[in-house]
Amino acid sequence: MAVDSVTSSPLGPPACEKDAKALQFIEEMTRNTDKVQERVLGEILSRNSETEYLKRFWLNGATDRDTFKSKVPVVTYEDLQPEIQRIANGDRSRIFSSQPISEFLTSSGTSAGERKLMPTIHEELDRRQLLYSLLMPVMNLYVPGLDKGKGLYFLFIKAETLTPGGLVARPVLTSYYKSEHFKTRPYDPYNVYTSPNETILCPDSFQSMYSQMLCGLIMRHEVLRVGAVFASGLLRAIRFLQLNWSDLARDISTGTLNPRITDPAIKERLLSNILKPDPELAEFITSQCSGENWEGIITRIWPNTIYLDVIVTGAMAQYIPTLDYYSGGLPKACTMYASSECYFGLNLKPMCDPSDVSYTIMPNMAYFEFMQHDPATPPPSRHAPPRLIDLADLEVGKEYELVITTYAGLCRYRVGDILQVTGFHNSAPQFRFVRRKNVLLSIDSDKTDESELQKAIESASLLLKEFNTSVVEYTSYADTKTIPGHYVIYWELFVKDSANSPSHSVLNQCCLAMEESLNSVYRQGRVADNSIGPLEIRVVKNGTFEELMDYAISRGASINQYKVPRCVNFTPIMELLDSRVVSVHFSPAAPYWTPERRR
Repeated sequence: MAVDSVTSSPLGPPACEKDAKALQFIEEMTRNTDKVQERVLGEILSRNSETEYLKRFWLNGATDRDTFKSKVPVVTYEDLQPEIQRIANGDRSRIFSSQPISEFLTSSGTSAGERKLMPTIHEELDRRQLLYSLLMPVMNLYVPGLDKGKGLYFLFIKAETLTPGGLVARPVLTSYYKSEHFKTRPYDPYNVYTSPNETILCPDSFQSMYSQMLCGLIMRHEVLRVGAVFASGLLRAIRFLQLNWSDLARDISTGTLNPRITDPAIKERLLSNILKPDPELAEFITSQCSGENWEGIITRIWPNTIYLDVIVTGAMAQYIPTLDYYSGGLPKACTMYASSECYFGLNLKPMCDPSDVSYTIMPNMAYFEFMQHDPATPPPSRHAPPRLIDLADLEVGKEYELVITTYAGLCRYRVGDILQVTGFHNSAPQFRFVRRKNVLLSIDSDKTDESELQKAIESASLLLKEFNTSVVEYTSYADTKTIPGHYVIYWELFVKDSANSPSHSVLNQCCLAMEESLNSVYRQGRVADNSIGPLEIRVVKNGTFEELMDYAISRGASINQYKVPRCVNFTPIMELLDSRVVSVHFSPAAPYWTPERRR
């Protein structure tokens, strides 16, 4: 059947027959949102009916929504942690899922300082693969000719561990890249990377980044799109080029590989058919990278780049100005919305402005419910459970917290994402990602909330006791102007005896003490991924936080209700704080981190 004989999708004319099927699938799912959701819930409940978790609520085989909603509670990770720990310790009974738990996916959210463990089943890889297969058919509607070149994507695997019971625990993308779904994926001319699998699957972050950058430089004229998962990852790649361009140019000039690249699979792949002597290319790289001006470096080195493929929603929006600087303002495509717990949906207008990004949840991925989010309303009590709303019944303009029920056995689980409905595609609502609930600071995949920051401040304050010094007030912000970004903490100190005030080195140690107290995702970013820079404390003059209050009141804040903001990003406030800084301190070493879990 020829492409033009396929009924054209309302999304637009497909680029090929394969795309036509993908677009038709999106239409079918979004036209029948409520029916699909009803079917999905029925499948989940019937297949998991004999699990320990569901039997606890006496569903007696019922698979309808009303029974499910009336009997099964809404839960958080902490509610499920005892059962999850049993699985991690080796219990193979059917606790959440009728299918065997194949591995744990580690969430970037944390529990007691450790990554959350999300049990998953092998079948979930098929669902993730399905969502990935929809991305390029949608992109092809907006950017023609992507089959004529390649994507330069900086993709990495991260550290994985074994639980006491022998199950692998690793991030969701590491799970996908190491799966046969990825490694033996069929050739697709619309989805070819410059990075061979061997470079992506190397566990050493330096060797992986170096070899991926080298391949991207060698194939620079073939590159039509440049990307990473998060905006922060792409900026790290640019910083890596700034630091290593001379070695990369030398390799390209001579056709030999940097001795720091010792991975046998990478060496074999690059030296067999990718890396050849090219002095002219090496000279070009030197001319572009040796100067001080890095503005527009992406389009200067990869001149055919049409767009950047990176997530710039939520906390990643802070990187947009820096991306614009390095890319000359190229469009930024946010293609999909996913988490460790579940893959959710995709952006049907991927070339829109980042501020207009809306994701359409695909109703076949899981069963979705929503808790209306109103910060002014107190949270529901255990005795009065919240009323949850179905996917097809949401209202445009309102904010909701996402609750999911998955094939892997999570039931009515609060993900912690706050979403705002922006419209509908057919009967499927479209969402703007507002934020992660309670997250205060984030640089990469780390998420630090107010209680964690408070605990870190208290931990560091112990070092000040012998100097009769205490932290009077504090606030913070995520500084993304540096690459990698880092946390900045403003401290106002009360020093009882100026002759015995804490020294510069003691305050540096306070930075490290804070880092040691932060969660394992943060510490991994500092130690293993190099995605977060050393924490900085800026000590401000006495009275600074009173000035901050005066400023807030002058702008209409109530003096009775004013609370010091624990995170700031409003330019006048930051300028006020920075104008009162008396000393600056950085963490003198990396905090402790190991891939082994603490329990």
